[in-house]
Amino acid sequence: MIERDIIKDILGKALSTGGDFAEVFIEDTERSSLGLVNGKIETAVSGRDFGIGIRILKGLRSIYAYTNDTSKESLLRTAHNAALALGDIKEDMAVELIERVNANINPVAYVPKGIDIARKVSKLKEAYKAAKDYSQEIAQVMSSYVDVDQRVVIANSEGLYTTDRRIRSRFAVQAIASDGKENQTGYEAPGRSMGFELFDIIDPAECGREASRIAVTMLHAPLCPSGKMIVSIDNGFGGVIFHEACGHSLEATSVAKGNSEFAGKLGQKIASDKVTAIDDGTLSNAWGSINIDDEGNPSRKNILIENGILKGYMIDKLNGRRMGMEATGSSRRQSYKFAPTSRMTNTYIAPGNDENDNIIKSMDYGLYAKKMGGGSVNPVTGEFNFAVLEGYMVKNGKIDTPVRGATLIGKGSEILTRIDMVGKELDLAAGMCGSVSGNVPTNVGQPLIRVSEITVGGRE
Repeated sequence: MIERDIIKDILGKALSTGGDFAEVFIEDTERSSLGLVNGKIETAVSGRDFGIGIRILKGLRSIYAYTNDTSKESLLRTAHNAALALGDIKEDMAVELIERVNANINPVAYVPKGIDIARKVSKLKEAYKAAKDYSQEIAQVMSSYVDVDQRVVIANSEGLYTTDRRIRSRFAVQAIASDGKENQTGYEAPGRSMGFELFDIIDPAECGREASRIAVTMLHAPLCPSGKMIVSIDNGFGGVIFHEACGHSLEATSVAKGNSEFAGKLGQKIASDKVTAIDDGTLSNAWGSINIDDEGNPSRKNILIENGILKGYMIDKLNGRRMGMEATGSSRRQSYKFAPTSRMTNTYIAPGNDENDNIIKSMDYGLYAKKMGGGSVNPVTGEFNFAVLEGYMVKNGKIDTPVRGATLIGKGSEILTRIDMVGKELDLAAGMCGSVSGNVPTNVGQPLIRVSEITVGGRE
C-alpha cells in the first residue's frame, strides 16, 4: 500500500529524537452493512477507510500520530512532528526491514465483496419471515448483516515487515414481542472470521425463530424474584460475565498501572479449582481469532487461570515494558486511529467434568440464566451488573417457570471463587468489545456453570 523504502524513511524519522522503538501501522478496510426492518431494507451502507498510524516509544513514554494523507511529504512530516514530542531532532536513524509471512488460521472461501447484494438481502428476508411467522405476538423484526475486509501492513524499527488480511462476517436478528402493554426482546447474532460461507454453517431462519422464541417466552414470564441465590449460567454468551468482570482485569492495560484487582497476583489462587480460563486467538475462523495482533506478533493461546491459579495476563509491548514481561500476541486496535493495547480475542472458561443435568439437579432453588444480555463493570474493582435476557427459576432440581427482569450483581473475584460446577459443553458467542483502543471483535464462551451464590436483582 506504501512503498517499503518510504516506510523505512518514516521509521528513521520517528527515531530521530531518541526514541527506542517506532512502528508503522497501515490499514485499508472495506466494509458493508445491510439492515432490514419489518421486511424492508432500511439501511445499505458501504465504505472504505485508509490511513497510517505512527507510534514511537521511549522507555515508558508513548507518542501516537495518524494521517490518511499518503504523500511521502505528509508521512515524513507526521513522523517528524510526533518525534518532536520526545525531544530535539538529532539525526534520522537507518532501519532495515525483513518481511515475515504469517500462517493463515482464518481461510476464506467466498470474499463478501464478490457476493451479489440480492443474495445478502435474501438471508435477511429468510430470518425476517421465520421470526415473524413464529407468533402473532411478534410486533417487529430487525435483521442485519455486516462484512469487513481489512488489509494491514505492520512494520517496526526492530526490522519487522509483515502483512495481514482480516475478513469477518456477522448476521443478527432482533425480534420484539408485544401484548399491547409490554414489549420483550429476543436476539441472535452469530459471527465468524470468514466470508459469505458463514451461511453454510448458520441458518438465518433458525436465528429468526430463536430470537422470536426468546421474545415470546419472556413476554409471558413473571418478574424474577430478588435475593442471593444459586445461579447456573448457560454456555455461549453466558461467558460475557467472565469477559467483562474478570477478563478486562487480566489485560495489561489495567494490570500494568495497578488498576486491576488481579495485579501482582501471579501464581496465587484467585478462583475455584474448577476454573481454567483461556484467551485463545488461534481458533480457526472464530470471530475473535487473529493471525497476528496489531503489533505484528503471532496470535497465541494464553492460559490465564489454571485450576484456580492465576497463570498469566494478556500483554502488549508498552505495558509489557511496564511489567517487565513479554508481549502475548494480545495487542489490538479498532483502526489506524487508535494506538494498540492489550485486548481479548476468544476468551472462555474451559470445559469441566460435570454433567449439565447434574448441575440443574443440584439446585433446590435458584436461577437458570439461559441467555445473558448487556451490562456494565468496573475493571478496577471487578464489580458488575448484567441483565439476563432469558431466565428460568429452578425448583427442586428442575427448570420451572420463565422469569424476566433478572439482573446478576456481584464482583468478579468473588464470583470466580464461587464457581463450584462446570459442564462439559463449551460454546462461544460473538460480540464487540470496547476499550481504550476502540471496538474490536471478541468471542466469549463457557460451558454451563454453577455459581454457589450471586445477588439476583428482580422483584422484591
